[in-house]
Amino acid sequence: MAETAVRPWTRPYDWAEVVLGVVALLSFLWTDTSDAAMWTMIVLGALVALDGLASLASPGMVYGEGIQVVLGVLMFISPWVIGYTELNGISWSSWIIGALTAIVGAAAFPAAQSAHRSGIAGQH
Repeated sequence: MAETAVRPWTRPYDWAEVVLGVVALLSFLWTDTSDAAMWTMIVLGALVALDGLASLASPGMVYGEGIQVVLGVLMFISPWVIGYTELNGISWSSWIIGALTAIVGAAAFPAAQSAHRSGIAGQH
């Protein structure tokens, strides 16, 4: 994993973040939703996917993993904050994808720090 951690476009945690973001972004297609819930998932999903792509391109970007954790927490609490807990499908999507995003972001910290220490931060 050490070699993978420093090469752009190879880190599995970042690919997982991209997939989770895309699933969140598209989740309104297969769940009952409201406008507020739909736009919350579209925006947060797009941000998760874009940050995952940025982390893939620049593996030493440690703050990108912190952003993932924050986005995951925001997605997790959004059913309560935005008020769509009565919509079971989109709520469970928010909770599951949010928790997984935060966990994957936290798990990617050591790999990002390793890449940063090896001096390839920002290289493509």
